Amino acid sequence: MNILAALRKAEAKLQKQADKARQQLDAVRAAVKILGREVASSGKRIGRKKRVGKKKRKMSAAARARIGKATRERWARFRAAKAKGKH
Repeated sequence: MNILAALRKAEAKLQKQADKARQQLDAVRAAVKILGREVASSGKRIGRKKRVGKKKRKMSAAARARIGKATRERWARFRAAKAKGKH
């Protein structure tokens, strides 16, 4: 019977430790929830940062074409100047 009493005592001790661990885990989960973000085990954020404020502006196809054309012209001038030995 001595062994049975020791096992029950060990069980009670482990149950107490498990309860304490559950309380700590609940506290950590509550803190994460309050912060409003999930945290990876390495401490880095998971997912993307939410955009606050103005929405991202969309560029029209015509505007992208004008920018592309201007960029190609600038590079053409740069290459021409480099070929002449100015750079």
